[in-house]
Amino acid sequence: MWFFARDPVRDFPFELSPDPPEGGPPGPWVLHRGRKKATGSPVSIFVYDVKPGADEQTQVAKAAFKRLKTLRHPNILAYIDGLETDKCLHVVTEAVTPLKMYLKERAEAGGLKELELSWGLHQIVKALSFLVNDCSLIHNNVCMAAVFVDRAGEWKLGGLDYMYSSQGNGGGPPRKGVPELEQYDPPELADGSGRAVREKWSADMWRLGCLIWEVFNGSLPRAAALRNPGKIPKSLVPHYCELVGANPKVRPNPARFLQNCRAPGGFLNNRFVETNLFLEEIQIKEPAEKQKFFQELSKSLDSFPEDFCRHKVLPQLLTAFEFGSAGAVVLTPLFKVGKFLNAEEYQQKIIPVVVKMFSSTDRAMRIRLLQQMEQFIQYLDEPTVNTQIFPHVVHGFLDTNPAIREQTVKSMLLLAPKLNEANLNVELMKHFARLQAKDEQGPIRCNTTVCLGKIGSYLSASTRHRVLTSAFSRATKDPFAPSRVAGVLGFAATHNLYSMNDCAHKILPVLCGLTVDPEKSVRDQAFKAIRSFLSQLESVSEDPTQLAEVEKDVHAASSPGMGGAAASWAGWAVTGVSSLTSKLIRAHPAAAPAETNVPQRPTPEGPWETQEEGTDTADDSSAADRWDDEDWGSLEQEAESVLVQQEDWSTGGQASRAGQVSRTSSLDVKSPESDWSSWDAEGSWEQGWQDPSPPEPPPEGTRLASEYNWGGPEPSDKGDPFAALSARRETGAQLRPDSWGDDNWEGLETENRQGKAELARKKREERRREMEAKRAEKKAAKGPMKLGTRKLD
Repeated sequence: MWFFARDPVRDFPFELSPDPPEGGPPGPWVLHRGRKKATGSPVSIFVYDVKPGADEQTQVAKAAFKRLKTLRHPNILAYIDGLETDKCLHVVTEAVTPLKMYLKERAEAGGLKELELSWGLHQIVKALSFLVNDCSLIHNNVCMAAVFVDRAGEWKLGGLDYMYSSQGNGGGPPRKGVPELEQYDPPELADGSGRAVREKWSADMWRLGCLIWEVFNGSLPRAAALRNPGKIPKSLVPHYCELVGANPKVRPNPARFLQNCRAPGGFLNNRFVETNLFLEEIQIKEPAEKQKFFQELSKSLDSFPEDFCRHKVLPQLLTAFEFGSAGAVVLTPLFKVGKFLNAEEYQQKIIPVVVKMFSSTDRAMRIRLLQQMEQFIQYLDEPTVNTQIFPHVVHGFLDTNPAIREQTVKSMLLLAPKLNEANLNVELMKHFARLQAKDEQGPIRCNTTVCLGKIGSYLSASTRHRVLTSAFSRATKDPFAPSRVAGVLGFAATHNLYSMNDCAHKILPVLCGLTVDPEKSVRDQAFKAIRSFLSQLESVSEDPTQLAEVEKDVHAASSPGMGGAAASWAGWAVTGVSSLTSKLIRAHPAAAPAETNVPQRPTPEGPWETQEEGTDTADDSSAADRWDDEDWGSLEQEAESVLVQQEDWSTGGQASRAGQVSRTSSLDVKSPESDWSSWDAEGSWEQGWQDPSPPEPPPEGTRLASEYNWGGPEPSDKGDPFAALSARRETGAQLRPDSWGDDNWEGLETENRQGKAELARKKREERRREMEAKRAEKKAAKGPMKLGTRKLD
């Protein structure tokens, strides 16, 4: 039977990269890039080849192997694995780059900032303090070749080949035998008598001074060059001079050196060093300290190195959210760091956290997620949006806080392109219908209309046919003037989604009613939209062959590309009006009806006369709901400039025109609350855009509007927004082509109000008569009462 010896190098779980070696510290070691065979994760592999006749050098290499394996410190090169054979030594560490090569690469890219250098030197000094003060070890090899940098920019101390004990129990310092290292030896070592009085750290602190000189000035040519500080920062020069002083007795202990440099105005006293120190001890910090730290962190991230943010700050942020109680404060720095990641890294590290955050019940976290959705929406796929995010987002539509409702509406602009058929055309439309009809905040009703206009192109053809006309028509009756403007702009922005019959029979009558609106800005937009639709109708009338081209999008499937065309048609409502919403929220924390938010003013004598006021609601700093900490946008101009005009609706060109928004509205219309009082949120969403209960039954023999074919490809079997308006004429009135005066051109709302008022008056009269009859009946049954008499048995 034959036995084959196994090759330990071949069975080693790590392998060398085919790339050429990166060098290494002066001596026998050669640094290679490598990777772990199982996972492919990068590592660094130090290789020493055993040569015949080099027993002393081999013993030094084996001692370094042992030291690195037993020493564990955040600032010392981290040992992972090793292999020792008769022919070679392999030491596997974390993936690092020699400091000399790192500084060269960064110099070509613009150079290292002083912040990075300060933290790197802080780490090396801290490692020396650990060796000297805690382990009683002398490094004996501090130089640039013994320092390495990991992928986060952290400096690690290596080169442990010539380390020895300061207590003398392991013998004296080993002989180096490398000429390149002799120039870093302090001058007192040249005194063969050894009579120089020194501390155990004196030699290493001299070598630290040499390292500082090389970091700022390049390779050290000779020891005499240390007399000239060169480019060493002024705040560091006094402490540097102590390190390279001729008297070894006055060289400071590494811990003392750190303390001196961390004093006010010192080189190591800066925000970057403080941030790193806090991150190293974050697990033992109090929750209040963590909250304050994360709140201030985002302000400093712009000045921090990119690698540091990706590989050190990001893991700490993820850990703080996953296992700590940091909450919503980690979101801002998390998304800021996320900008440094590529798509694959973002998908692996950020998206799982974002998905988990959406299920949180913390209001602060939910609203910050909605506000910053633009930063991560492109990384979310459609299944994740529809199954894990949208079901949680829709709860914001029912939230009692207006700020969350507003942000939820605005977030639909980003989510709509990724929603499936059921979520977009059924669930979302149901919530939009309720918000537009019942929300007490006028700006939120306005933003709902704006959002519907922007996502209209994503809706299915059947949903567009049922929803858009009714929704925009309802908006034109809103007591909040910007909502009426949004309704007009909604018609204009989605003009290509209506048939010519709908334009003539449904849209133009609604727009014509706004030509006598009390607000001039509403009238201006109405006239502009009317001219656009009339021009389109006239062009089709002159050339009927254009009908197919004009109506090509009416019955087309949802077309995401069309969303971009309407992306800016009413941006004022999502920005400026959001400021107005926040202003109302701050001034009135408690929910109030829309009419109280927009107080009524005296009705002007003529329909063309308006009295405009400024929206100067004062902020209430003592509001019960502290949403003032959020960035709600500028309140200086948007609240006054919330009405805009479009130059040409048919061509899609827009030009904004600022118009002063009046806080009051004298438009005599029904409030949405009264129209939708019987609407059930859990009922059919298709009925949500319609008036649920007509003010009075139609006269006998009158056909409902839904029974007519309005010119579409098939008869409409759905509820029609004009069903409640079928009783526009008196019973028995006949339509004659030449009799314009016989039609009832009164306002539809006026008829409804008058009918309701008459019905209420009749009910009160009947009730009064019933009460009088009951009182008379009781009086007759009991007979007259006599005072002063007592009934006896």
